[in-house]
Amino acid sequence: MWTLSGFVDEISEDFETQCSVAAGLGLKYVEIRSAWGVNILDLDDTQLATVQETLDRHGLKVSSIGSPIGKIFVDEDFEPHLERARHAADVAKTLGAPYIRLFSFFIRPGDDPKDHRDEVLRRMRALADVGESAGVVLVHENEKEIYGDTPERCLDIIESVGSPSLRAAWDPANFVQVGVRPFTEGYASLRPHLEYMQIKDAHAADGTVTVAGDGDGQLVETIRALREDGFDGFFSLEPHLGDVHALGGFSGPELFTRAHAAFTGLLQNEGIEYA
Repeated sequence: MWTLSGFVDEISEDFETQCSVAAGLGLKYVEIRSAWGVNILDLDDTQLATVQETLDRHGLKVSSIGSPIGKIFVDEDFEPHLERARHAADVAKTLGAPYIRLFSFFIRPGDDPKDHRDEVLRRMRALADVGESAGVVLVHENEKEIYGDTPERCLDIIESVGSPSLRAAWDPANFVQVGVRPFTEGYASLRPHLEYMQIKDAHAADGTVTVAGDGDGQLVETIRALREDGFDGFFSLEPHLGDVHALGGFSGPELFTRAHAAFTGLLQNEGIEYA
């Protein structure tokens, strides 16, 4: 039984609407990136209490905190960011989220990622320490233009840090957008470290994001292999079918519903049960 979730701020800025639409689609879990247009890490205690009350009222739990940790340039000051990561762990515990999504730092245009490897690994080790102390698992997303944007560098991060609190999140669209065939070129090496799936697809020709199964993200091959491997985890919808920016994206209720229908259609065609 696979568990669906989703970045519900792609539905609406209003958190009540986010939860209402998600629950209406049958989701039992959500991934929280922002509410009322405010990043999850910038909500105050009163707002977080309202988030929890709203979740409870709609019968929803939190699969992951969709944090922006690691979305700064690798040469920017790290210490304030590390403190922000500690706050992310507190938020995760407050909302009962077992995971925090994070990244491995933007590389300046023209720089060779290899020149920043040591600093990236130092920072990722420090972040993993935060996860270990808090009892939460950090899942590294293969975002574009960060150090870990290819399967090889994602693997380098996870294996070099070597922490049970740092695992891999798989985003097929992001791999496509950096010229990678996700399943063919990345699945075998990253599967032992794969903890969390993010569902969006993209066309290799121009990088345009599309619904699951409609692009070159090799979603069908991936879910078939995951089923055969006995994967049992979260699949978080992150459609990006409308506006896209550095810290996230927006789809609206109709396009989010379309993305949900596309992915659940793939699962149904493969005879995979989900909740």
